Amino acid sequence: MEDRDWLIIKVLQENKNVTKTAQALFISQPSLTARIRHIEDEFGVKMIYRGSRGIHFTPEGDYLAQRAQDMLTNIRHIKEQVVNMSAEIRGTLRLAAPNYLAKFKLPRLLGLFKERYPNVEFDVINAWSRDICSLLYNQDVQVGFVRTDNSWNGEKHILHEEPLCIASKKEISLKDLPQLARIDYHTDTSYKTFLNTWWSENFSRPPRISMTVGQLDICKAMVVNGLGYGILPSTIFYDVEPLHQIPITDKAGNPILRKTIMLYQTEILELKMVNLFVNFAKTVDFNHLL
Repeated sequence: MEDRDWLIIKVLQENKNVTKTAQALFISQPSLTARIRHIEDEFGVKMIYRGSRGIHFTPEGDYLAQRAQDMLTNIRHIKEQVVNMSAEIRGTLRLAAPNYLAKFKLPRLLGLFKERYPNVEFDVINAWSRDICSLLYNQDVQVGFVRTDNSWNGEKHILHEEPLCIASKKEISLKDLPQLARIDYHTDTSYKTFLNTWWSENFSRPPRISMTVGQLDICKAMVVNGLGYGILPSTIFYDVEPLHQIPITDKAGNPILRKTIMLYQTEILELKMVNLFVNFAKTVDFNHLL
C-alpha cells in the first residue's frame, strides 16, 4: 500500500462517487479505477460495489475506510517528527480560523512569520469557531484561532480584544435602534446568542432586521453605504471614512469586547516549528495586523 492509496480510500468514502473522487485527487478516472482494483487485490477483498446511486462500501471496505484516516494521521506524524529532528525550521503549519480572522488578521500574521522562517508553508482551514475545537481534537490542525471562548480543555491564549460597536453612516440614537433597519450577518451560534441576550436586556421590542448577509465584510459594506446599522467590531472600519459609532456595554457600563483566542494542545509544542509560531503569535500586536 502506498500513502496515496489510503488517501484514495478516505476521499472515496467521503464522496461515494468515483468521478468526484478522481476530480478531487486530480487523477484520471481510469487511473483511479486501476488503483482501487490494486487495493482490492492486495487485501483480497471487494471494497466497493456500484449501486443505482453511486458506489457503496462492503463491510471490508468500511473497515478500510475507518483505518484510512488513522493511517494518514500516523504517516503525517512520522513526517513531522522527522522534520522536527532537523536543525532547519521547515514544514507545513496546519491552522484553522473563522472567516473574519482568515480575511483580516491571519494573512499578515503568516506573512510576518514567513519572513523569519521562509521554509515554512501553511495549510489553512476556514471554519466556524464552534468547529475548530473538533479539528484540534482530531489533530487535523495544530493551532486554531477562534472568536468565542468555549469548552476547549487544552491551552488557550487571548491574543486580542476589540470593542464592539453599533455603526451607522448617519448619526443615530441607541434608544431608536428598534425602529431602524439593521444589517445582520451569519456568525457563530454562541455569538448570535450573545447578541440576542444583549438586545433583550436593553430593548423590549425585537430588532428590525432588513437583511442578513453571508459574511461580516459584506455587512460592513452595507453599513458604509447607508443601508442600515450593524453591530460590528470597531476596528473593521479602519479603511473607511469615520462612521457614527456607539460602543456597546454590559449592564455595568463596561465595553463589550470581542476576543481573538489561540487554541492548541500542549504536546504539539514538541514540534519546534509549532512552538516558534505559537510564541511568535503571542508577541504580535494584532491591532496592526490589517
